[in-house]
Amino acid sequence: MSQTPRHYLLASDFDQTLSFKDSGVVLSELLGISGFEERVAGLARSNLIQQGGELAYLIRHDPEFRGVRREHLIETGRRVRLKSAIPALMDFMDRGTPGFKFSFFVISAAPREIVTSALASVVPPENIYGTELAYDSRSGEVTAINRVPAGYGKVAVIEELQHRLHISPDRVIYVGDGGSDVHVMLHVNNHDGFTIAVSENQQLARIATRIVVSDNAFSIMVPILDQLMHWKAGDIRELFETHGLTLNDWERDRTDRVSIGEVLNFAAPASAAVR
Repeated sequence: MSQTPRHYLLASDFDQTLSFKDSGVVLSELLGISGFEERVAGLARSNLIQQGGELAYLIRHDPEFRGVRREHLIETGRRVRLKSAIPALMDFMDRGTPGFKFSFFVISAAPREIVTSALASVVPPENIYGTELAYDSRSGEVTAINRVPAGYGKVAVIEELQHRLHISPDRVIYVGDGGSDVHVMLHVNNHDGFTIAVSENQQLARIATRIVVSDNAFSIMVPILDQLMHWKAGDIRELFETHGLTLNDWERDRTDRVSIGEVLNFAAPASAAVR
């Protein structure tokens, strides 16, 4: 009789977690608006909004950003530079491995249009949660902010997904990079879930279960395979190779510094690697 696989919810932030640059910076460059980071810092000092929700606030209230339309957000997504091997990560999420299956979602405070455009053909739109904006039907101007998954807003999305997928709190994995992920990481940790920081942000360094420093999205599988699934190092390297990747360097500690190379002319594996 086959054993029911362990079902994990893997949720990831977007800006600087799956990408290299904050989408607000890319949008500002597109529109020729300067001083984005200074404006964000000013909002942070004012404590007016949840950390991570600054871009949505600027689009709605800052005079220079009031010209933003849906098409600008879509074009911004096209210009975002993504970390490598996201398709390989999605392939593994879809296939799973004996005894384990995964449901992958992106939860970001960035406008949903940006994230869905950036991840088009890689992550299904229905698996992406982002800031939801309302637009005037004639002018196209943003008229309202309906939902911002920042701070505790990310916790609400995690709980919503757990309920829908019937996943227990200890089977939740969250991946993030900055201060806007603190609340959700604390929530996941408090319910015996697993958290991964992909930067050495001081706030997250004290909270995250593991830290992964790499420019390759598939690197988050290293601590998952190592600590949650108890794979041996050789099996982990073999899995990477089946996805056309070479685990060149792995400094194994609470902080995993991972260097990954890609194999040319790689074709996706017919089935998931079996240990």
